[in-house]
Amino acid sequence: MKGSDRLRRLASYALVAAIAVAAVSCNEAHPNTTLTPHSDFGREIDFLWDRLLLLGTIVFILVEGALLYVVFRYRRRENQPTPPQTHGSTKLEIAWTLIPAVVLVFIAVPTVKTIFVTQAQAAPGSLNIDVTGHQWWWEFKYPEYGVTTANELYLPAGRTVNFRLRSADVIHSFWTPQLGGKRDVVTNRTNYIWYTPDSSTASNVWNGFCVEYCGASHANMRFRVFTVTQAQFDSWVAGQKMPARFGAVAPATPTGGPIPPPQEGAVVTTPAGSQGPTQAAQGAAQRIAQQSSGTQAAGGSQPAVPRPQNPSANPGAQSTVAGITAQNAGTTGGNVVAAGYIFPRENIPDFAIPHSPIPADLKFTSGLTGSAARGKQVFSGAACIGCHSIAGNPAAMGIVGPNLTHVGSRSTIAAGRFPNTAAYLALWIKNARKMKPEVLMPTLGVDEYDPVLKAKVTSATGGLTDQQIADIVAYLTALK
Repeated sequence: MKGSDRLRRLASYALVAAIAVAAVSCNEAHPNTTLTPHSDFGREIDFLWDRLLLLGTIVFILVEGALLYVVFRYRRRENQPTPPQTHGSTKLEIAWTLIPAVVLVFIAVPTVKTIFVTQAQAAPGSLNIDVTGHQWWWEFKYPEYGVTTANELYLPAGRTVNFRLRSADVIHSFWTPQLGGKRDVVTNRTNYIWYTPDSSTASNVWNGFCVEYCGASHANMRFRVFTVTQAQFDSWVAGQKMPARFGAVAPATPTGGPIPPPQEGAVVTTPAGSQGPTQAAQGAAQRIAQQSSGTQAAGGSQPAVPRPQNPSANPGAQSTVAGITAQNAGTTGGNVVAAGYIFPRENIPDFAIPHSPIPADLKFTSGLTGSAARGKQVFSGAACIGCHSIAGNPAAMGIVGPNLTHVGSRSTIAAGRFPNTAAYLALWIKNARKMKPEVLMPTLGVDEYDPVLKAKVTSATGGLTDQQIADIVAYLTALK
């Protein structure tokens, strides 16, 4: 290939790359950017970045300008003798030593200042949260209140939060891009990071990540941060301190009427006449509502949903949808009316809603009726209690997996990988290792293949039928 052809080809590649970068830059939706901080910690880091970028740009322009001047001014010309050679120059060597030293001073001073600010202890009166990184989920404890939850943080806007970071296994890294800088989570050591969410951030949702490679499901180790008012936070804490209870929840069918049971292994679709979005522009709120009801817009699909019993027919049976009720909505006109505030699902933005696909070969028997009362019995006698704890259920005292006391009120499962709906929860219980690579939770569905153990699950090894799973789903989604 000739040199000119090669240059033209490289130029075409560069043009395509430039167009792609420009198109991405024009997008105003950057939910995980660090360049629009919403906390004091984030602004300290952002200020340092801006200062170093400015200084670096000035140095780059000066150096490149001097380089181009020398290249063109002293380039070789025809019919000119070789210029005199200089061997050693004390003044020159002092100059090119002092100039970088001065540049480094301007870089070092703001850097060291920022380090002292961000590494200082949190202010007295801060909210302490103990964070433990597991493969592959996050455990959050509020020691002042005796509250333990998983993968979802509630923070009062305007109050400093002090995170005490530990790891239960390998190295992780805790990061909420728009709120604060990352900090490694290591074993045999406690690291700290603090920030104060801006008062203006109340009623917002933020994505959190593990940003240190920690194994096969590193990319699936996510969490959500809900910044709320102090009154809403107090209501949430009061609800979380209560033992697990069956809450009054919405029916698992849309207002358009009951969903005809699909064939075994099929998916549930919105029936004719139901209220379903036909355009993506109708927003995330409708998508959340559809997920909660186990339906999907025309052309879309959801896993088959175990149906709840009619609570009036059986007081022990509960709906399989983690709905928001007047009791746990927590606010009326901005004033807290009851304990148990939960961030409304319809207010969660699209970027905080998981859209992970489910394995094509993982099915669930449709049309099953789940009973929360039976589900509690099945759960309390199954392998679940060896890993999970539920306050109010004396049989569930495990500490290996997430605390499930109020799991029905959470917006996601599997560390933010799937929405917390009956449909996804049923598939998760049936074969978590297909849903999330190499997760510690074993495969529980009868006749399901466990990709880690490389064997099929049987009833003799503690496997659960779809009916038993439907009952457990009814129990868990009713825990508010």
